Amino acid sequence: MYPISRHSPRLHLRELHPGDSEGLFAIYGDARATEHMSFDPRTRDDVDAIVARSITSAALDPRQEYALAVTDNGDGRLIGFGRLALDPHQPGAATFGFALRPDTWGNGYGTETVRLLLASAFEDLGLHRVWGARSPHNIASARTMQRAGLIEEGRIREHVRRGGRWQDSVTHSILDHEYSATPYPS
Repeated sequence: MYPISRHSPRLHLRELHPGDSEGLFAIYGDARATEHMSFDPRTRDDVDAIVARSITSAALDPRQEYALAVTDNGDGRLIGFGRLALDPHQPGAATFGFALRPDTWGNGYGTETVRLLLASAFEDLGLHRVWGARSPHNIASARTMQRAGLIEEGRIREHVRRGGRWQDSVTHSILDHEYSATPYPS
């Protein structure tokens, strides 16, 4: 499906544009924003390549990855990034991830972003299951996923290698019928 475009009261989830590198670098190049991710902060060249690869992958048929910008409805600036990746080994399933600019943390944008991603996954793509993993130390992400209706499933031991060390991940998921039954405040 192309293009993805979803709105909430404050945010717009949309396809990445070539001009989004600067906004994405404010996330992926920031040590605070990447502290709990599976990678160290990225360089500007890394981010430019991610944006270019994501734009190219959006045109593939069948499409397997949805790398999306999260922008503020008011001023249009990129404040976050969301990703859905279809799993060819699990038909009807996708992994997801999200990240926000640190200067936007604490305002409920994370929950709003996850809800937009889930709406796209279940309503636009017709998926059955969406799951994501987080660092066991990222309590804010745990709360965000819980507020968005995801269920904590368990721990994947030594799942991610970062900084020369193996680290565990905690998984969360939601099924299509759980999403449909989750009351979201307007």
